[in-house]
Amino acid sequence: MRLLRMSRTVIYDQIRTGRLRSVKQGRARLITPGAIRAYIALLEKEAEEAA
Repeated sequence: MRLLRMSRTVIYDQIRTGRLRSVKQGRARLITPGAIRAYIALLEKEAEEAA
């Protein structure tokens, strides 16, 4: 949440829609560094397409 500067609700919404990948470790939901890089790349691509 701190790294992406997004609320918990937005993070879980992005996970639910498949835009942000995560893994489950016990009861914790973890987002890998690779998933964060892929999500940022997706946001950059969408921003370029919108421009």
